[in-house]
Amino acid sequence: MFKLIKKELNDFKAFAVKGNVIDMAVGIIIGASFSGVVSSLVNDVIMPPLGWLLGKVDFTNLYITMPNPASLSEIHSYPSLEAAKAAGAVTINYGLFINQIISFVIVAFSVFLLVKCITKLQAAAKKEEQAQVEITTKSCPRCTSEIPINATKCPKCTADI
Repeated sequence: MFKLIKKELNDFKAFAVKGNVIDMAVGIIIGASFSGVVSSLVNDVIMPPLGWLLGKVDFTNLYITMPNPASLSEIHSYPSLEAAKAAGAVTINYGLFINQIISFVIVAFSVFLLVKCITKLQAAAKKEEQAQVEITTKSCPRCTSEIPINATKCPKCTADI
């Protein structure tokens, strides 16, 4: 029983310190931080001018109040979403949904640009690595076997090069 527990702990230790797990953890932490930045970008930078251009619309205050189930004909009007929530009204918050869609598009586009840059960097690194490979052999013009680049006579067919 003790050996089984020890083996499982060793397996877990090997798994936990693998590079992929640590990379994933760093990615999740950076992603969470990036989420806050994107939320601020959308809510504080993009949405105010967009709302202003659309006639001073505040997307966060776009909602539909559902009627009271006891009296379906009675629909209350509230000055803001906060007031409706404070009153306990059931609301469909489509303005907040619009904000989330815009956030998603910004994040998706940012990730696209990031992946595109990383792909270009990887391609450039691969190209540079291939350029650094030193050519040490050449083909014999007579028998086409590989010979050292500085050879003057082919060791296979004895042709002068």
